[in-house]
Amino acid sequence: MKELKKEKGLYKNLKPFLNCIDHTVSNESYEVMINEEYDMLITSPVPTNLENYYLSDSYISHTDSKKTLFDKVYQLVKNYTLKKKLKLINSFNTDEKTILDVGAGTGDFLNVCKNNSWKINGIEPSLKAREIASKKNIILKEDISEIKETKFDVITLWHVLEHIPNLIEYTQVLKELIKPNGVLIIAVPNYKSYDAKHYKEFWAAYDVPRHLWHFSKTSIEKIFSSVEMKVEKILPMKFDSFYVSLLSEKYKTRKSRPFHAFYRGLVSNIKAKRTKEYSSLIYILKNT
Repeated sequence: MKELKKEKGLYKNLKPFLNCIDHTVSNESYEVMINEEYDMLITSPVPTNLENYYLSDSYISHTDSKKTLFDKVYQLVKNYTLKKKLKLINSFNTDEKTILDVGAGTGDFLNVCKNNSWKINGIEPSLKAREIASKKNIILKEDISEIKETKFDVITLWHVLEHIPNLIEYTQVLKELIKPNGVLIIAVPNYKSYDAKHYKEFWAAYDVPRHLWHFSKTSIEKIFSSVEMKVEKILPMKFDSFYVSLLSEKYKTRKSRPFHAFYRGLVSNIKAKRTKEYSSLIYILKNT
């Protein structure tokens, strides 16, 4: 086990928040600690062989599987959200329609972008996912360090930032890769949501130890203000509450309970209309 780089105060004055199990790979137990200053949660400890915790057919973002109910729901929702993501990036005034997708998975989002006249680049650490993407003629790089002397109109991280070990350093790298008038789009789970509070340690979006960080609006604003980037807008990802609740019900009860999950997802979205604390949030950031 290892502790992540202690920088920018993220590891100062941590307090226990809850204990979670890795339901996907190892069944190991992990502490989720709270940094009250940043209003964020941190997974501890972090395995030294963290890459091995992604080696599972159950880790769906690296596959195009449609075997199980969860797979089918995920793929169905993914196809809808791809259209929504494209509409979002098309809403920005861009110079050359250049985009970098970090954590591109099997390349579906970039494929949609490519088919709509965007000049695409992508990063994906998983060899398996890159191989699937290559069959769609989407060639992905393994690491962001391979992107040199290039700046982008739009950079996207769809449920990726929570996986990044060197968080503060990475935000600086992202800042340097964005054009002065460019846009950074970050989607992450929101541990302040109703479904997170309802399922507690069984909330699927904790996904320890793969999710190293668990963000709130305050933590995103503070972390990116340190690299002179400002949150311009926050958008909901309303489907996430249903999919996350579907998995959370399974973790909590060891049964597939789709009707219970749908109810909890619906309640989460209804409550979020008032609180704005949806299960997942999209942050639109720009240089200050």
